[in-house]
Amino acid sequence: MRKNFVLDTNVLLHDPRAIFGFSDNDVVIPIYCIEEIDNFKRDLSELGRNARQVARYLDQFRAVGNLGEGVDIGGGSTLRVLFATRSIPGELSDAALMDNKIMAVALELREREKDRATVFVTKDANLRIRADALGLVAEDYDAERVGLDEVYSGKSIADVPGNVVDTFYATGEAVVPALDLDDRPRPPNEFLLLRDESNPAHTAVAKWSAEKRRAVPLIRLPKEGIWGIRPRNKEQAFALDLLLNDEVKLVTLVGKAGTGKTLLAIAAGLTKTMEEGVYHRLLVSRPVFPLGRDIGYLPGTVEEKLNPWMQPIFDNVEFLMNLSRADKKAGRGYHELLDLGILAIEPLTYIRGRSIPNQYIIVDEAQNLTPHEVKTIITRAGDGTKIILTGDPYQIDNPYVDSTNNGLIHVVNRFKMEKVAGHVTLTKGERSQLAELAANLL
Repeated sequence: MRKNFVLDTNVLLHDPRAIFGFSDNDVVIPIYCIEEIDNFKRDLSELGRNARQVARYLDQFRAVGNLGEGVDIGGGSTLRVLFATRSIPGELSDAALMDNKIMAVALELREREKDRATVFVTKDANLRIRADALGLVAEDYDAERVGLDEVYSGKSIADVPGNVVDTFYATGEAVVPALDLDDRPRPPNEFLLLRDESNPAHTAVAKWSAEKRRAVPLIRLPKEGIWGIRPRNKEQAFALDLLLNDEVKLVTLVGKAGTGKTLLAIAAGLTKTMEEGVYHRLLVSRPVFPLGRDIGYLPGTVEEKLNPWMQPIFDNVEFLMNLSRADKKAGRGYHELLDLGILAIEPLTYIRGRSIPNQYIIVDEAQNLTPHEVKTIITRAGDGTKIILTGDPYQIDNPYVDSTNNGLIHVVNRFKMEKVAGHVTLTKGERSQLAELAANLL
């Protein structure tokens, strides 16, 4: 049975292509949404770009037919732009609220077209509650929603005969019967814990090779580690393997605060730029979202404005500098690396349209990015560039994304079967005992 899907403003601002996401059904946009979208059209942010795209779509359809009567938009769907022809219902007595006017359109449509179900689609949880109280079917919108418990972790446990673990230690690789006989495709860079069936304490960490269809060892680290950093748990070892593997061009690291995501990424980036010379420079950025109440505009140049936001990056670089005892690094601080052009700090705001070759790019706090923003960043990668996305989906400051539909989680699931991509979810905090307790208890 065909349905009427009435879209709220926030759905269109979140994803302009939501108009095309309801195949074989009718899409209805209340005229009041257009008025709200008009307020964002001059905005230079992602919201502004989405607002302008919605306006372009509607203008194209207007040229095809009358939007009030309905226009075919493909996929068996029609699009209508409607307004409330009756007075606002008593339950929505405050007609000054745009939310009430938008809901009034859905309520009127439900009464007028009883031969089909009417569904109100909004990303506003409070508005969904109000709609439900009025007897209106309300749903959230997200074409890419994935529950956190469903997110690919990048690792798995393989219970094997004891001789398989022994063979792996002796030869550096081993056939894993349970995986080798499994016909379903496995992620190319998935990490394994090989566990002896008869003795669970007898284990080995490995990586699944899709080409060889067997377990292979991780990249061997120098005795002193990289920039004084050595992995403290197997997940950090997995992360460093991806960060130091030049064949893996896209790495996603997900984990709670204190698991070492950013520190490991910066240490690997400095190793690949300063010591090995694989990349021309280390470029670091993070979305600009304040925690709590903002302090207002900051004076100075772009670099001076960015300093408060990028201070966590500088703290990590200074920490690595202090850990390193090599003469060539002794006494250096992040200011010297900036002056030498080895380290660059740039805002994501100006990345659109650029092509960035031969660089090691770290995007910290990527959970605050929308899927479209992440796409914009990754498509900037030029020849020889490696991109690292780090973040904690439980710490989101962007009001327009949540733990299940942010750009970081979107990339993890979309790229898990690609040979050039790898992912690890880190779970054990290593910052301090206090930080670990806070992350788990608060």
